[in-house]
Amino acid sequence: MNFTAVLAQIKPKLGCVADNLELIEERIRQAIAAKADLVIFPELALTGYFLKDLVPEVARRLDSPEIKRLLELSRQISIAVGFVEVTSDYRFFNSALYLEDGAIRHLHRKVYLPTYGLFDEQRYLARGEQFRAFNTKFGRMGMLICEDMWHLSASYILAMDGATTLVCLSSSPGRGIEGETLGSASAWQQLTSTTAMFLNCRVLYCNRVGYEDGVNFWGGSEYVAPSGESLIRARILEEDSVSALVDEGALRRERIFSPMLRDENLFVTMQELRRIGQERRL
Repeated sequence: MNFTAVLAQIKPKLGCVADNLELIEERIRQAIAAKADLVIFPELALTGYFLKDLVPEVARRLDSPEIKRLLELSRQISIAVGFVEVTSDYRFFNSALYLEDGAIRHLHRKVYLPTYGLFDEQRYLARGEQFRAFNTKFGRMGMLICEDMWHLSASYILAMDGATTLVCLSSSPGRGIEGETLGSASAWQQLTSTTAMFLNCRVLYCNRVGYEDGVNFWGGSEYVAPSGESLIRARILEEDSVSALVDEGALRRERIFSPMLRDENLFVTMQELRRIGQERRL
């Protein structure tokens, strides 16, 4: 079915959960007023990104008051949002929730935690261990958190699991200058376009903005159609909110015109991966 998704490109405050929840609620109310069906926030929208030793302080359980408040709001609009999750055994995860009709439809824990360049996530966070597609009112979806999308197998697994829409929550810093644009922006735009085109799926990418520890996040949230074309893109380096009409007809036409997914041979893929795994154990 067709649906309208709002990409809420916000500027969270580092470690300020109450302030960030207020900001998130404001954007949710705006999306509801605009009669949108889904609102998507960036990675770690509830907490900020470069948390380091603040992780235990800002982490929230799934039954926390903040999550309960968002669940209540999800009775009016579906919500995808990132936060630091703490489990009963005191592990901390970079997590994303998909909330709908007052229920948690899906919880994704970031699998690939970067430890290069500016990043040191594995020092403070535990790794997720799965990629699973899930059903929503708008069809079957898959969730990724930033670095996850840079591993081809992640998006591939979700597509093979039936996801027709990939939702990626991101906190990507601006790095490198390429002509009149940022190198990180150019790289992400190529990635989202290629992923959508090769997997015949829609990509909803939401990236944050603002400064933390002298690092600037670049924004550029976008909706990419199954053809690989970016149909709408938020501003660079500024807070923004863009609305995307996700058209079911476009997905149907692309899968008829370019049936890559139909012709994918999952049996061959699994057979060869088993072979590679066995050879590596020798």
